[in-house]
Amino acid sequence: MNSEEQECYSPSQVSVSGGNLNLSLVAQSQTCGGVTRPNTSGLVSTNGKFSYTYGFAEARIYIPASGSGTADWPAFWGDGQSWPADGEMDIMEGLSGKACWHFISPAGNPGGCPTGTNFSGWHTFASDWEPGSVTYYYDGVKVGQLTSNITSAPMYLILNLAVDTKFGGPQVIPADMLVDYVRVWQH
Repeated sequence: MNSEEQECYSPSQVSVSGGNLNLSLVAQSQTCGGVTRPNTSGLVSTNGKFSYTYGFAEARIYIPASGSGTADWPAFWGDGQSWPADGEMDIMEGLSGKACWHFISPAGNPGGCPTGTNFSGWHTFASDWEPGSVTYYYDGVKVGQLTSNITSAPMYLILNLAVDTKFGGPQVIPADMLVDYVRVWQH
């Protein structure tokens, strides 16, 4: 957790209803890592349960809105056991009200954010990770591709709804991020 984050994660903010995974963000003060945060939110991870090296990962996600953009700091991403050496694949990260994609490695943080489209509400977000490249798709349309500094260490998947003072979009609390499905096809 970075110092700008304004939430602690708690299993109490993770539920399943109506066929969807629900990650809730609420104004409920909690202490985590020795720091008291004003909000509590949900996070799910496949760490220790599932990881993959190369493949197509896709999720259908409902992103909270603020005006004409995404609210808070929602994310669907992959991470290795040794960050940043193993890499971090941000399939969808809500940054400054936009839905963005990146691949973080010791060599840098290349990526981008599609313009002209509001990705709040229901959308599909995917990445196709192959040796030496990652191609990103939003609603089945290619939005970007990276072909350098792509690591090959196994990654596990994370879905979370955060809020912060530096990276995320406008704060909307309470808020919910819903997940209809997550699928991974390994190459």
